[in-house]
Amino acid sequence: MVRRALLCLAVAALVRADAPEEEDHVLVLRKSNFAEALAAHKYLLVEFYAPWCGHCKALAPEYAKAAGKLKAEGSEIRLAKMDSTANEVEAVKVHSFPTLKFFPASADRTVIDYNGERTLDGFKKFLESGGQDGAGDDDDLEDLEEAE
Repeated sequence: MVRRALLCLAVAALVRADAPEEEDHVLVLRKSNFAEALAAHKYLLVEFYAPWCGHCKALAPEYAKAAGKLKAEGSEIRLAKMDSTANEVEAVKVHSFPTLKFFPASADRTVIDYNGERTLDGFKKFLESGGQDGAGDDDDLEDLEEAE
């Protein structure tokens, strides 16, 4: 009985260890929990960043503000970030920092690059438009699914 309880606790700890943490209302992703986060959240905007990047550091407060606002409103949209210098997802093309990509739940599972204003209002317009206002080129999520 005790052995079974300890085993259950150990399994639960392992599962929780891989679940995304949250920092200032922003989910912190790793390669090991990236697919889980995509499955768990209907709409996910992910910032791929480098810790040494000045533009990434400048974006952080506005990104956290947007994440907090969405969470407080009970939105289905979540904001996340991933340190691309420590976590590489082969199918996600990151050429510069920060790179923002929107992963909406849709039939065609298209990934939308965000190239709009890096402000609370810019994020809000982009997300409310379903990824239209401020969108860049689209990437097909099929590559991402094949890389898992």
